[in-house]
Amino acid sequence: MDKNRNKVNMNDGDDKVRRTRRPAKKRVCEYCQGHIDRVDYKDAERLKKYTAENGKILPRRATGLCAEHQRDVTTAIKRARIMALLPFRGE
Repeated sequence: MDKNRNKVNMNDGDDKVRRTRRPAKKRVCEYCQGHIDRVDYKDAERLKKYTAENGKILPRRATGLCAEHQRDVTTAIKRARIMALLPFRGE
């Protein structure tokens, strides 16, 4: 038979701690804010900010770029990798 039938569940949900999240700070696209028209694949120093240490391209929620510029940055990073301006893997 069931041995746990007579046990009382001590955590019935009343003692849960409610954590409130602060709203995230609104990030503004660096390219839109600086009125930069084109994303240049030859600007390796700027593109390094959008890659992780292991060489992966960071997602939009981490970079704070708008969708249009995130696509352009992704293409520019891929072109810079082919031209050997950026590594495919982390250093």
